[in-house]
Amino acid sequence: MEWDWAFVIQILPTLFEGVKITILATLLGSIVAAAIGLVIAIVRRSKNRIVSIPMGFVAEFIRGTPLLVQLYFIFYVLPDLGITLSPLVAGVIGLGLHYGTYTAEVYRAGIDNVARGQWEAAKACNLSSIQTWTQIILPQALPPMIPALANYFIAMFKETPLLSAITVLELMNQARSIANYNYRYIEPITLVGAFFLIISLVSVVGLRWLERRYGRID
Repeated sequence: MEWDWAFVIQILPTLFEGVKITILATLLGSIVAAAIGLVIAIVRRSKNRIVSIPMGFVAEFIRGTPLLVQLYFIFYVLPDLGITLSPLVAGVIGLGLHYGTYTAEVYRAGIDNVARGQWEAAKACNLSSIQTWTQIILPQALPPMIPALANYFIAMFKETPLLSAITVLELMNQARSIANYNYRYIEPITLVGAFFLIISLVSVVGLRWLERRYGRID
């Protein structure tokens, strides 16, 4: 089968729509993952074992099961329990929950690297827990975490084709629909690979800049 440039030009607008959904799902999923990861990290540090142990179990359970299974559960099983979500919302929640358990470990490492004296100084100044976290601990812990968090967000971007399993019209789903309808696979699938490669390379360049600016977490 020969490469057809006319067909490429014809399908590009549809693929660009898929790219938009892919990027949107990644950005929203990253926000959810960042928030959930921080909550998990803080709760697991709690001295109250009634909350820290169950949170640890939930985090390990999510991290230990495949993302695809979690997406199927959120989109296809939850409606049987009376919770119905749109494909995109279900996909964003699935990505956010899954990667939130990984970002939690990055937060944990960053928080543990804050000198003990900083906690003691905050206590000596009679700062509340919220003030200690927002004014003392997180401002010191977050910057070195950024490169590691960015790595997970790039990995999340590459996982977005799994969203096609729950009918999200992301890039891979759009390409597959075009290919099945026209019985031509070489152009749409090749373009999908090219789009992912280009966006990933741009993201890596940004990651390298972050590493140079903030350092690296090993």
